[in-house]
Amino acid sequence: MSLTASELATIVKGALSAIAGAGDLSEIKKVKIEHLGDKSPLAKASQSLGSLPADQKAEFGKVVGAAKSEVNSAFEARVLELEALRDAKVLLEEKVDVTLPAPKISKGGLHPLTILTNEINDLFLGLGYRVAEGPELESEWLNFDALNIPADHPARTMQDTFFVEPLEAKLVLRTHTSPVQIRTMLENKPPIYVICPGRTYRADELDATHTPVFSQVEGLVIDRGITMADLKGTLDYFAQAMFGPEVKTRLRPSFFPFTEPSAEVDFFFNGRWVEWGGCGMVNPKVLQACGIDTEEFSGFAFGMGLERTLMVRHGITDMHDIVEADIRFTQSFGLGGR
Repeated sequence: MSLTASELATIVKGALSAIAGAGDLSEIKKVKIEHLGDKSPLAKASQSLGSLPADQKAEFGKVVGAAKSEVNSAFEARVLELEALRDAKVLLEEKVDVTLPAPKISKGGLHPLTILTNEINDLFLGLGYRVAEGPELESEWLNFDALNIPADHPARTMQDTFFVEPLEAKLVLRTHTSPVQIRTMLENKPPIYVICPGRTYRADELDATHTPVFSQVEGLVIDRGITMADLKGTLDYFAQAMFGPEVKTRLRPSFFPFTEPSAEVDFFFNGRWVEWGGCGMVNPKVLQACGIDTEEFSGFAFGMGLERTLMVRHGITDMHDIVEADIRFTQSFGLGGR
């Protein structure tokens, strides 16, 4: 059954009234479904065209088309009005007060340990050394055996070394950066001048002066005619670059399996002697294990803890400050501040 023109006019009037009465975009969406959707009276009017006689379809079709066009135009116009009202409301409610001070964002910065490492690398690069690095997960042979550390040495026990399962794989978290020295000697022929910075691991509790993860820097020189005098001169230069031109160093006899003779190196700073690290002439057994002719070449090696160097240099008394990533610590170095 088809609608009359009068009934269609009533439908259009109701749709226009609903469109005009929509107060926001969510309401206008509901009006669209009700008055322009597939089940709306206008849609049913279009569907009724099929039941009209052929001579009436064209005329009534024009009336239905005009009605739909009128309603659609009113709908689109109202949508534009409601969008403008929404935008105006957003601008009013969410406006930014440009007179307020802008929030200050902390700048990123390198950790003081990284800065110290870079400084040491640059120092030795200037002397003709190169920087050598290696994996932190290391073979037991490179970490111990090649360095003349015997199988029954206390450092190889679970109390000092992190062994990686399965134990048959003979892998450890390196306890020093000395394996990098071994790798360098195995892969290169003398003369060798390298500095080896890196992170190392030992089974220590974190306290004011110890940490299970710490950083070292080691130096290795293999060449003809190298003596302890060369080692002492290098350490003097290193210490003065780190702590000032007036700093003095001393060597105290000690023992390390990978150097012979061996010594502890101290430096005099702020009125006291401070233990810095270990050093010595590379043990001939280590050179032989790396295929270096001990009749032609000799060398020295040294190793220092970077945390110890940083703490003494800047008066830091607690290791926690270095490792706990507190931004207040880096800010005290002028890094990552506001």
